[in-house]
Amino acid sequence: MVEDAADELNVDAYVIGGYVRDYILGRTSHDIDILVIGKGVDLAENFSKKVRCKNKLTIYKNFQTAFLHWNGWDIEFVGARKESYRSDSRKPIVEDGSLFDDQKRRDFTINAMAVGLNGKVKDSFLDPFDGMSDLKSKIIRTPLEPKSTYSDDPLRMMRAVRFAAQLNFDIHSDSLEAITQMAHRIKIVSIERITEEFNKILASDNPGKGIEILQKTGLLKHFLKELDDLRGVEVKEGKAHKDNFYHTIKVLDNIVDKTDNLWLRWAVLLHDIAKPQTKKWDEKTGWTFHGHEHVGSKMVKQIFKKLKLPQNEKMKYVQKLVLLHLRPIALVTNQVTDSAIRRLLFDAGDDIDDLMILCKADITSENPKKVKTYLKNFEKVKEKLKEIEEKDRMRNWQPPVTGHDIMTTFNLSPCKEVGIIKATIREAILDGVITNDRQEALKFMLKEGEKLGLKPVKEPG
Repeated sequence: MVEDAADELNVDAYVIGGYVRDYILGRTSHDIDILVIGKGVDLAENFSKKVRCKNKLTIYKNFQTAFLHWNGWDIEFVGARKESYRSDSRKPIVEDGSLFDDQKRRDFTINAMAVGLNGKVKDSFLDPFDGMSDLKSKIIRTPLEPKSTYSDDPLRMMRAVRFAAQLNFDIHSDSLEAITQMAHRIKIVSIERITEEFNKILASDNPGKGIEILQKTGLLKHFLKELDDLRGVEVKEGKAHKDNFYHTIKVLDNIVDKTDNLWLRWAVLLHDIAKPQTKKWDEKTGWTFHGHEHVGSKMVKQIFKKLKLPQNEKMKYVQKLVLLHLRPIALVTNQVTDSAIRRLLFDAGDDIDDLMILCKADITSENPKKVKTYLKNFEKVKEKLKEIEEKDRMRNWQPPVTGHDIMTTFNLSPCKEVGIIKATIREAILDGVITNDRQEALKFMLKEGEKLGLKPVKEPG
């Protein structure tokens, strides 16, 4: 249909960029960029009419591009153009250009390949920068001199890392050197765009690889210094702590095949984020990081705010997992009690399964025997969790006696005694003193009220 629409306007049209790349790689893609030697908006409007698309055409007048969602496809129409940039902005000055001009402005050789759609150019394959060779060699390389490409639009440095992580490609050495030299230029890019690319790296099949490149090139410290600060090992009296940056990467890579939940990956990324702030030397035990889970949970909010990530339930979910990430490990190393399991189920609620994924991935050591022992014990904790959950129904548990029950029974207004009784009932159930049963809890409530000098004015029920 695009071919017919282009023929009617007597213009040459091409598929260019990511769709061509992904087609060659055998990757599924529903995003298509259509390049026209002429007005992209005109072709978009003609195509939309021909296919009788019910969705509204979105037009970006400044760039003379148009976007259409049609039949499951996201199609962008753009006229061939050439671009120039000012040093203090990544917004280009746009002029009409040739196909080659447009290919030159592309970020990477693998995104500059084009296939002709109609007329004389139909089925032609245009690859002026040998992107096909780079696809075969699994290389991310810029069409032009890399400093020029990255200086024009510093976000391309993040995109280079993103494609390396998504495709498991290597960034060409010249590009890596240019990114390292120009990393500071990322500061002219909005934090929203940086975060968008970083989330794609985090959601990729090789997030650890991408984040390591960000750290080595110096990009990471410009937007997530807290993570960059994890890097390094300090030795004192012959004792060294592990490099928490590389530990974090290993834990992250450990969960890749277990979940594609972006927010669980964020929790993994930040689970040890407060270790630099909590690091202390103890003459008896060596390096300690006491309380890093509590400090780290508070840091999550600061980091999410800075990166313009959602300040909602997603953030609270990450905070919760960071706060609780040591709890299952503690159960592995100590005798597992029903009370400890109940409390973990109560605190984690429906996020217990994700917490266990994080904690199992967190078991890393250079000693295979040690890892094997921990993993074996960890399975015992999982079995105990299942057993207690089935018996006591603790997941997302709400105490069977409410504050209203207490006030009605003892004719009380809201007061500290209500809170005391309610908390005592909750602790009794968690400790296994009474079962998670309403009638048993009501009897326990009466006894606790009596201890506080309260008399019931009605029979609880």
